[in-house]
Amino acid sequence: MSETKVSRSVPKPSKPWQPSAAERAQSLSVGVLAALASVGLVALTPMKGVLPTVIFFGIFAVLIGFVKGTFTRGSTTGKNNAIGILLGLGTCVALIPIASILQTTVSRGYKGIHTGLFTEDMSMNTAIDPITEGGLLHALLGSLIMVSIALVIAMPLGILTAIYLTEIKGRFSRPVRFLVQAMSGVPSIVAGLFIMSAIIYPITKSFNGLMGALALSILMIPTIARTAEEVLLLIPNDLREAGVALGGTQWRTVAMVVVPAARSGLITAMILGIARVIGETAPILLVSGGGDAVNVNPVEGPMGSLPFYIWKSFFFGTEEATTRGWAGLLVLLVFVLILFTMARTLSRRKVRR
Repeated sequence: MSETKVSRSVPKPSKPWQPSAAERAQSLSVGVLAALASVGLVALTPMKGVLPTVIFFGIFAVLIGFVKGTFTRGSTTGKNNAIGILLGLGTCVALIPIASILQTTVSRGYKGIHTGLFTEDMSMNTAIDPITEGGLLHALLGSLIMVSIALVIAMPLGILTAIYLTEIKGRFSRPVRFLVQAMSGVPSIVAGLFIMSAIIYPITKSFNGLMGALALSILMIPTIARTAEEVLLLIPNDLREAGVALGGTQWRTVAMVVVPAARSGLITAMILGIARVIGETAPILLVSGGGDAVNVNPVEGPMGSLPFYIWKSFFFGTEEATTRGWAGLLVLLVFVLILFTMARTLSRRKVRR
């Protein structure tokens, strides 16, 4: 009896499609032809400047891409090329304001960076003093303290709200979800006015960092709750069923299975909540007092913050004060970009898992 050998070959995974060198050259030719046509049309007409050139470039790029695709591969390819070019142009238009903000902030803010910026406060300096004197240490510490207190208040409330909406699904789920969505659209100054009218005037009668943290927590709760709700909805029901099958109660399953599985997403919700309130100015102006000296006690005396430091610097209007304001804005922008980068990194890590 002869033995038959069966060869087992493992199929190679297919690689994603990549354009060839010829296709890349054709795409580049579309852009070159559109640029030449737009520059020539602007030169032959009374319309001058960058804006008409950019508008004509977009029009010619769409037309040339459509004609090229139609004559080479049919009308479907032509329409696909035109839509792809429109999407690319729309993305570029959307990125222009962001690039402009970054360029303006960096070009004007770096002039206010000096060695004492992060080690000194403004208690012994005025707006007309040289830019090398004073700093924003009080603003950095104040923002960190107020945001930390707000996070301690908002994080458990936001996560518990998300758990109630996704796991409990009680009779009040619909009004609670509506309230959370409504709070997301509330102007930030309303939070400051609420703290002022409900706590400061009738109870404490003092402006301090704790009042600012309470106002920020009101703005942070809906962001954390909505993000955490979306994260918990992504957890497979198989994990919940496995926890119940092992004899766990609903709360034990949520605490020991669901929440640990969504840990990275919940951390992302926390970071997005911080990024949401770190730059809020209106509630801080109303309730924190906005001091110029370092104050690490949130319940005694006014407390400065980065938004208040920026607002006050621009309010004085002198050249030195304006430079300080741009420097504070640059520091705040870098901090927010770091937070969003951390959130994106954690979300990608969660998807890979």
